[in-house]
Amino acid sequence: MSIEEIREQFPYLKLGKIYLNHAALSPLPQPVIDHANLFLKRRSETSIDDMNQWTADTQEAKSKLGILLNAQPDRFAFFEATATALNILAQGISWEAGDRILIDHIELPSDILPLLKLRDQGVEIDFLHSTKAVASSNNIIAAITSRTKLVPVNAFHYINGYRTELKTIGEYTSQNNIIFSVDATQALGALNIDCEECKIDFLTCGTQKWLLGLMGLAFIYITPELQRNITLKFNHWSTFGTHSSLLDYNLDHNNSADSLQNGTINIIGVNALIGALNMLLSYGPSKIENRIIEHTIYTIEQFHQIGIKPVCGKYKLSNLSGIISFKSPKSKLIYKKLTEEKISTSLREGYVRLSHHFYNTTGELDQAIEIIKSC
Repeated sequence: MSIEEIREQFPYLKLGKIYLNHAALSPLPQPVIDHANLFLKRRSETSIDDMNQWTADTQEAKSKLGILLNAQPDRFAFFEATATALNILAQGISWEAGDRILIDHIELPSDILPLLKLRDQGVEIDFLHSTKAVASSNNIIAAITSRTKLVPVNAFHYINGYRTELKTIGEYTSQNNIIFSVDATQALGALNIDCEECKIDFLTCGTQKWLLGLMGLAFIYITPELQRNITLKFNHWSTFGTHSSLLDYNLDHNNSADSLQNGTINIIGVNALIGALNMLLSYGPSKIENRIIEHTIYTIEQFHQIGIKPVCGKYKLSNLSGIISFKSPKSKLIYKKLTEEKISTSLREGYVRLSHHFYNTTGELDQAIEIIKSC
C-alpha cells in the first residue's frame, strides 16, 4: 500500500484535521473500525456464541504480534491495561528483602506504582536521576548493583522521545541474571523491537497509541524461563490445561502465556488489533520506522531555523523516535493556537509535544511549524 492509500483509511483526514498526537491516543483507521464491526455483527447476528471463533481471533492476533516482535505466538497474553500486566510481574516474582529495582525517575505512574508497592516486602527502589533528562544505556548499566533483580524501562520516553538502547541493556541484564522488562506502548507500531535480539524477558504494550487500536486492551510478552519463575496469585479457567469437562478441576498449568490472563479478554479489542496489524504489516515495519525518523529529522531542522530547540535536537540518530517536544514561555499559547487550527498535539509538563505517525506528511508538519512560528 502507498502512503496515499494508507491516508485514505483515516476518516478524520476528510474533516480537515491534522493529528500529531499519537503518543497520547491514535485515531482509528478504517481497517480497525471494520474488524471491530465484524465482531459486533457476529455477536449480534451470525455467531453469537462462538468460542472457536474467539480462539481463532486471539491466535491470529498473537501470530501477527509474533511477526512484529520476533517472538512465538504462545508467548503473548492479553490484559485490559499495562498496569495490570506489570502487577502480574511485580507480584509474581519471589522477592527477598534487600532485592533492588532500578527505575527512571521520570516515568508514568502506571509504570512505577506497581513496583513501589514491593517496598512492603523489603524491596529497595533505586531511582535513576539523569542530569541530561534522559536515561541512556550507560547511565542505566552504571547504576545496576549486585542486588538489582529487575530493570524496567520504556522503549522510548513519553515526553522527551528518547529511544532507549534496548539491545545494550538486554545483553548486560541477560549476562548478569537480571530480569529485563520493557514498556513498548510508546514504540510498537512506530519503531521496531526484536524481543529475541534485545533479550527482553517481559514486555508490556497498550494498543491505543502507535498500534492504532482500541483502549482497554494491552498485552504482554514473557519468556518461558521467566514464566516458570512467576507465582500466580490468581487462578481462572485459562490458567490450566485442556479440560474435558467444566467440572474437571484439573490443576495442571497451561504452559503458554495464556495461563497469566485474567479469564475472558477484550475480544472486540483483539479484533480491532488484527485490523491495525494487517495495515501496519502490509506497509512494512521497517518502512514505517524509516519514514517516522525522516520526518523527525526534518522537523528538528525546521525548528532550528525558527529558533526552537527541541529536546531531541541533540540526540544521536539511534535515539530518535516519533516524539518531538520543546518548552517555551509561550507553550500554553502555542498549544491553544494549534488546537484552534485543528492540529492535535499535547501539552505535557510545560512541553509542547508533537508525535507524528508514518502516514503524516511533511506538509502537515509544516502547517504546525508555521503556527508555532507565528506565536
